[in-house]
Amino acid sequence: MRIVRLGQGLLAIASAAVAIWCFTYGRFAVQSLPAWMPLRELWVYGSALVLLAASAGLCFSRTALPSVLAIVACRAIMIAMHVPGVIANPRSIGAWYPFCEALTSLVGAWIIYALLRRESGGAATGLAGEGAVRAALVLFGLTCVFYGWSHFLYADYTASLVPAWLPGHLPLAYLTGAAHVAAGVAIVAGIIPGLAAALEATMMSLFGLLVWVPSFFMQPRPGWAGAPANQWSELVVTIVLAISGWILAIYFAKQSRGGR
Repeated sequence: MRIVRLGQGLLAIASAAVAIWCFTYGRFAVQSLPAWMPLRELWVYGSALVLLAASAGLCFSRTALPSVLAIVACRAIMIAMHVPGVIANPRSIGAWYPFCEALTSLVGAWIIYALLRRESGGAATGLAGEGAVRAALVLFGLTCVFYGWSHFLYADYTASLVPAWLPGHLPLAYLTGAAHVAAGVAIVAGIIPGLAAALEATMMSLFGLLVWVPSFFMQPRPGWAGAPANQWSELVVTIVLAISGWILAIYFAKQSRGGR
C-alpha cells in the first residue's frame, strides 16, 4: 500500500508541475495548440485547472481514482493533438518526440490507475486489466527505444548537452542512447523489467539534474537552452518523464512482492 501511495505522490507532483507551467506561460509545455483551434486559452487554462485539481485529489483516497482518470484523459488528449503532426511527417523525429513524451507520461498515470483500481477491490478490467497494463508497459518500452535511437541520430547535439566537467561527451551520448534502448527492450520483453525501469528513471532524473537545472545558472546561457520558458518547459517535461519511469519501477517492485 505504501509503495502505491508513493506513486500517487509522484504523479501528483508531475501533474501539478505541468499545471503551474501552463498557468505561468499560457500554453502547453510540449506543444502549442493549432492556430485554427477556437478558444485556445480556454483549453490551456481549463486543462491546467483540471490537472491541478486532480493533483490535489490524488492526496485523498476517496478522490484518487477519479483524479487519476482525469489525468489520463488530459494526457490522452495531448497525444491526440500530436497525431496530425506524426501523420503529416512520419519520418520526422521532431514530430515523433512530443508524441512519445506524451505517451510516456500517459503510461505513468495509467499504471497508477490500474494499481489503485486493484487495491480498491474493483474488477481488473478495462484500463486496469492485465492485457491493458501489458500494453501500457510495451508502449513505455517502445518510447524508451525511440529516445535511445534519437541519441544515435543526433549524437553531436546530445553530446553538446553533456556537462563540461564530464569526460567523453560523444561516447556518453552513444552510451546513454544504448542504455535507453536496452531498458526499453528489457521492459517490452519482460527481462528484469523492474531494473530496466529503474535504470530509465535514473537516467531521466540525472538528465534533469545535470543538464537542465544547471542551465539556469550558466552565464551566458547556452544556446541549446533557449529562452527561460523553454528551459522550464524542458525541466518540467523531464520531471514528468522521470516520474513515469519511477512509477513503472514501483509497479514492478509491487509485482515482485506478489502484488502486496
